[in-house]
Amino acid sequence: MSDVRHRDNLQEPAWLRVVLIVLAVLAMLALVVLPLLMVLGAAFAKGFGTWLDSLTQPDAVSALKLTLFTVAIVVPVNAIFGIFMAWAVTRFEFRGKQLLLSLIDLPFAVSPVVAGLCLVLLFGSHGWFAELLQRYDIKILFARPGIVLATLFITFPFVVRELIPLMQQQGADEELAARSLGAGGWTMFRRVTLPNIKWGLLYGVLLCAARAMGEFGAVSVVSGHIRGLTNTLPLHIEILYNEFDSTGAFAAASLLAGLALITLVLKFWLEARHGDALAKSHRRH
Repeated sequence: MSDVRHRDNLQEPAWLRVVLIVLAVLAMLALVVLPLLMVLGAAFAKGFGTWLDSLTQPDAVSALKLTLFTVAIVVPVNAIFGIFMAWAVTRFEFRGKQLLLSLIDLPFAVSPVVAGLCLVLLFGSHGWFAELLQRYDIKILFARPGIVLATLFITFPFVVRELIPLMQQQGADEELAARSLGAGGWTMFRRVTLPNIKWGLLYGVLLCAARAMGEFGAVSVVSGHIRGLTNTLPLHIEILYNEFDSTGAFAAASLLAGLALITLVLKFWLEARHGDALAKSHRRH
């Protein structure tokens, strides 16, 4: 009985809980839901036909294709390197391990614009690799490779940061048992490691894809804003808005928001179906 009273004394008053919940809901409505509804309203203000016509313009189609192309490259690369990096950090002890963990978080701390400028210093006309690139006629900046590299840098931590705490939580006992039974490296990874990390991996992939679709700063620096060639959807939206084509800008923005909502729905489904497995990957965040 005394324990129940003690817990009741530790709980917040009912009025405080109600106030905090109402404030949280109002903040979400004001900062997330209302702007999204305003974008959708502006996109369809002149009718579905106008919205569809804006999205079928050659520049809009090209921007969508480039965005999906970038995501299609960035997500698998980050997934593969994220697994390798998480494996190295959680299964081996080596000098410089803490430094490596700090470097993994570097894209979170560095402004995307600074990341884009670093690529300019490396691959620009006066950059470190300028002579080599010119000799072999390789174009990085103001082309697709630069956009992919910039997006890779920004999105790299999402997968590895989901996998490291999950693999630390699980330990290496099952892998050692598989080794003792004669399993090879690939068999052990496919039969033991991958099933244990698959939901955390998928969660990181979803976050990586969402971030890659919406990346603006680093891509803006390295793209050159060439219509129909190096404009992703966020850059296409900016150009249309600066040209006072609000209908086209909001139509493209609604498409980008739709892609983000699809990712959000998949994220909610994943959390609902496999919440316990995902919770393990966040205990040490």
